[in-house]
Amino acid sequence: MGDTTSRTLRLLSLLQARRVWTGPELIRRLGVSERTLRRDIDRLRELGYEVSSISGPAGGYQLQGGADIPPLLLDDDEAMAIAVGLLTAAGGSIEGLEETSLRALTKLEQVLPPRVRRRVATLHETVVPLVRSWVTVDSEVLTTVAQACRDRERLRFEYRTRDGEESERHVEPHQLVSIHHRWYLLAYDRERDDWRTFRLDRVKSPWATRIRFEARPIPGGSAAEYVEQSLRSMPMRYQVVATVRAPASAVEPRFRRGEAEVEPIDETRSLVRLQGDALEWLAFMFIWLDIDFTIHEPTELVEYIEGLTRRLVGSMPA
Repeated sequence: MGDTTSRTLRLLSLLQARRVWTGPELIRRLGVSERTLRRDIDRLRELGYEVSSISGPAGGYQLQGGADIPPLLLDDDEAMAIAVGLLTAAGGSIEGLEETSLRALTKLEQVLPPRVRRRVATLHETVVPLVRSWVTVDSEVLTTVAQACRDRERLRFEYRTRDGEESERHVEPHQLVSIHHRWYLLAYDRERDDWRTFRLDRVKSPWATRIRFEARPIPGGSAAEYVEQSLRSMPMRYQVVATVRAPASAVEPRFRRGEAEVEPIDETRSLVRLQGDALEWLAFMFIWLDIDFTIHEPTELVEYIEGLTRRLVGSMPA
């Protein structure tokens, strides 16, 4: 009986995670026969969940909206993981989610056992998210794109390039990637017949066409690696060259993989090359190193740091 209940809950979880599942997909994910799947579907219907059967080539099973969700059951580690995630969202790169995330964290505390509630409440009360992203993404855009990725639905949206050119795109969205404090969509562009990486803060008015597609193999097998490689090969607005007064072995670990090129000059100095679109973020990266440095180029970054230094010195009491 326990196995049956556990399997039924897992089936419910799968149906809640995606709009439509085919029978063979559910059979494969649950490791059951077609007869057992039908029996579990009937059991969900008996419990009051509306599960529709959709016929045709793109058919399968679909959980209707408005279905009640079972009580929240989380162990200590799961509860803490959700709490940390909500705090991160409160100070992250998704516009409009800061206040919502803190409200959700407060509600989470109310439904947890006392032991776990105390741990989460302590985290909530003592941690204040301070880091803000220089670029934010509209939460509705993020949700729409994420659902299209999940449901394998073609997506249309308006896109603005770095040069300000605008165009309408028709893509097969595969994966969202969060890297370097920005969100990117990896998708197959149907009109250009090739893979493309889109910055989500430049996506406007996305809408799912409800036309489903078969997932294509991602070049290299990893969406994150593809996006990272794409960013490395794409020239950004500012190309930075700087000398850092520390050996390369001490400087390189302070950058994320692929974020900067670090070359030894001698035993006490390193040459750093990196690129970016925001002077604020580039300046922060060097300040965060907490090592003496000299920016050689670009001039815009030198002038920005000089201005920042004057403002900081001017804010000190006489």
